[in-house]
Amino acid sequence: MFRIQKAIFLFLLFSFSAQIIQAQETVIPRLIWKVNKVDLGSLLEEEGAKIAEFEFTHTQDSLFYIDQVITDCGCTTVDYSKDTLSVGGTGKLLVSFDPSSTAGFFSRMIVVKGNLIGSQDTLYIEGTSIPFPENPVLAYPRKEGTLGFRLPKVNLGEVLTNGPKVKQVEIYNFGTEPIQRKDLIYSGPEYIKVFQQEEMIYPNQRGLLDVVYDAVIKEELGFSEDQVLLTWAGEKAARLDVIANVFEYFPPLSKDQLNQVPQLSISPSEIDLKEISANSIQNKSVTLTNKGREVLEIRKIQGNCDCLVLEISKTTINPGESIDLKITFDPKGRKGIDQRNIYIFSTDPLNSVQLLILKSRVE
Repeated sequence: MFRIQKAIFLFLLFSFSAQIIQAQETVIPRLIWKVNKVDLGSLLEEEGAKIAEFEFTHTQDSLFYIDQVITDCGCTTVDYSKDTLSVGGTGKLLVSFDPSSTAGFFSRMIVVKGNLIGSQDTLYIEGTSIPFPENPVLAYPRKEGTLGFRLPKVNLGEVLTNGPKVKQVEIYNFGTEPIQRKDLIYSGPEYIKVFQQEEMIYPNQRGLLDVVYDAVIKEELGFSEDQVLLTWAGEKAARLDVIANVFEYFPPLSKDQLNQVPQLSISPSEIDLKEISANSIQNKSVTLTNKGREVLEIRKIQGNCDCLVLEISKTTINPGESIDLKITFDPKGRKGIDQRNIYIFSTDPLNSVQLLILKSRVE
């Protein structure tokens, strides 16, 4: 019995050692991919398959070729470079996705295996597939002239200051004339641009508009709502109501930088006024303290209603310094449980937007 146990132990030991040696041998640089994930955006079912392109560079000394490509769905087909590459050689992998296979958001995985030990990489494609509606009148209830839209407003959500954000918007042509891309003219704020994806949107067909929002040009943080007017050859007109929340972008921090940056502390972060009269203006204050080691800048203070007046004596706070935020709340015209939100935008990279809550019960 002892001999059997010893034999099993030695077998497991040798197996484990072999795995360690193999793991050490397989620490080989992988292919260098230009990107490992492609966002295909919004895909209309009737426009057919969309192709994502991945480019790679071979960096190993041994000759390399793609041995196998595995996908997690029959909705994707793959074509790739069959050549044998030496060091520095480049290749492509084309992934075709069929949008009729699903509805809504999708994320698909592609595993690429090479001939060399350890040369295996995972790629991803994602996007939103939009099926063709059975009843366009119901699917596009908002009408602007001969154009139909799904929603009354274009919501871009969070927009950061590190680059423009693009939102695709569906339009349906209920008219009798085609809508040509070259005829589109848009007018609105300079930080919003609109482009038509399809060269032509024929009658009783739909297309996509790219709404591009550049927060750097806007130069203002927080919630905003804008209007953009669209015309095609001076005839078909539509209004887009574009809403967005703009936030300042901060690059990732190293561990050593965490204790050096500005840090905003709000005290208290919630004020309960309890029962108040609708005719009684309320005055309160909170303390803003910079607990970091660099100067803190208050970028913006924004309340969620015109009933608030917010005042600070200055917008820069030195390390260890505190200032008061004065709050004036006019509850006139309000009744019952009420909550006001106050958003404080600062250069604290870990908490660049903080929420201050003002609660009350208005009698």
